[in-house]
Amino acid sequence: MADEQEQVEGGKKKSPLKLILLIVGLIVLLAVTVVATLAATGFFSQPDPNSVEELLKKAEAEKAEADKAKEGEGGDGQPKLGPDGKPLPNYKEAPQGPEKVTKNAADVKKFESRYKEMGRPLLANLSGSRKVMQVTVAIMTHYDDNVLKNIEKHDFALRMAALDVMRQVSEAEVDKPTFRIELAEKLRLAMNAVLERYEDFGGIEQVLFTEFVIQ
Repeated sequence: MADEQEQVEGGKKKSPLKLILLIVGLIVLLAVTVVATLAATGFFSQPDPNSVEELLKKAEAEKAEADKAKEGEGGDGQPKLGPDGKPLPNYKEAPQGPEKVTKNAADVKKFESRYKEMGRPLLANLSGSRKVMQVTVAIMTHYDDNVLKNIEKHDFALRMAALDVMRQVSEAEVDKPTFRIELAEKLRLAMNAVLERYEDFGGIEQVLFTEFVIQ
């Protein structure tokens, strides 16, 4: 009888310990599962501020801010004036870069267009496809030669940004009627973002394709 009582008492002493260990194990397993799920969904990762996506977002935000700043301007780029001859309160002066180079014209103000072709073609695979896109790009600006010099100076960085944009193009996008126009605008934004990063001013106003092949 004494032995049986000791076994019962011993069993009672061990059962709470096993229960505690079981609960702790379940809590640890749950915590590991939650952490693994968050890591898989990218919860702990931070966006790269130098990625093409982030640069494009920055460039689009700056463009939207500049457009908003010009809402109070007149048609000639000057602020609208009130009855007292002073600028209206909603006018906000936008950041100024280099002045555009003007042409001599009697009635209409025109700007000199300057072009520079990037020497080597850009070659990239379409996203999720075995097809290859090859383009040769020319850049147009209305600003002075400093923009063209900056383009030549940062040729490698500009090419990398352009290739990153091209690699994101899917085969389905190529069939859109506005595909080339949209691609040219994405390239312009990406290249201007690079120049603004290194020179504090973009100046690229249009990207043109002198060669365009998909095969």
